[in-house]
Amino acid sequence: MHFRFPSLLLLTIFLFLLPSSIQSQMCQRSCGKETLKYPFGSGPGCGDPRFQPHITCSQQKLTFTTHTGSYPITSIDYSNQVIYISDPTMSTCSCTLPSKGFGLDWNAPFTFDDSTIFALVDCSMNSSSICKTRSYDDGSNSKLQCDQNTQICDAMYSCRPSSININLPISTCCVYTPVNLGPSFDMDLDKLQCSSYTGFYNYNDQQVDPQKWNYGIALKYKFSVTNDYPSSCDACEKSYGFCGYSEAYNSFLCNCPNGINTTTDCFFTSSYNHGFRNGVAWLINAVAWSLVRLIL
Repeated sequence: MHFRFPSLLLLTIFLFLLPSSIQSQMCQRSCGKETLKYPFGSGPGCGDPRFQPHITCSQQKLTFTTHTGSYPITSIDYSNQVIYISDPTMSTCSCTLPSKGFGLDWNAPFTFDDSTIFALVDCSMNSSSICKTRSYDDGSNSKLQCDQNTQICDAMYSCRPSSININLPISTCCVYTPVNLGPSFDMDLDKLQCSSYTGFYNYNDQQVDPQKWNYGIALKYKFSVTNDYPSSCDACEKSYGFCGYSEAYNSFLCNCPNGINTTTDCFFTSSYNHGFRNGVAWLINAVAWSLVRLIL
């Protein structure tokens, strides 16, 4: 019984130190084929906490999530701070599908990139809120209030969808720019009484051929209000660390390759690491021997 107290004390210290070593190894530097850099991370504690609820990596698939659903991230342009996502329910030139629309969470650190163009398709000309009745007829002739951009909509009208579910050409089309989504950045197709929408961000130099357009949504992100890259993160990355944060306080942490989290960078830990690991090894040894002697 003489060894019971020191054994429990050593075991408590060991269990206290071990989680910090394990937790710091959780940040991944890629998700599938996509490289992960600040402000994005592979899970809680990695990247910027403001982005973590919206960007997740599960089974090596990078996903963007809002109140309207979860969407695959097709690529990230870190230089221009733009992510590109696809919506499986979005109509394209080759496939017309029913959709409920798309929206951004009001508190999400994202906005629509200027390159993104939305077009509402197959809207009800009799009751949709984006349609209005011409004053000079009997009320049966309506037109769309949103921009009926001739070039874009003419191209969309030329599409012949190949979907086995809905194999019909587009009946109505109007360009619906992000600024018209309102303060909630929400496109509610049920409310607008439109059956679907399409979005694209690049003509690929084929403006008259919608089969060649890049369909999807481009979203812009900012590091902060001033959009300055955090100096602490810059120092961390220059020392081969990955920028993260403490889940308890959302304070900055540098996730180092040697399995240690620091509040600065990884240069200090490279020299400290050898002594730290020897200390942990000694502690494990001490706990093991104390437990053996306690049992005996």
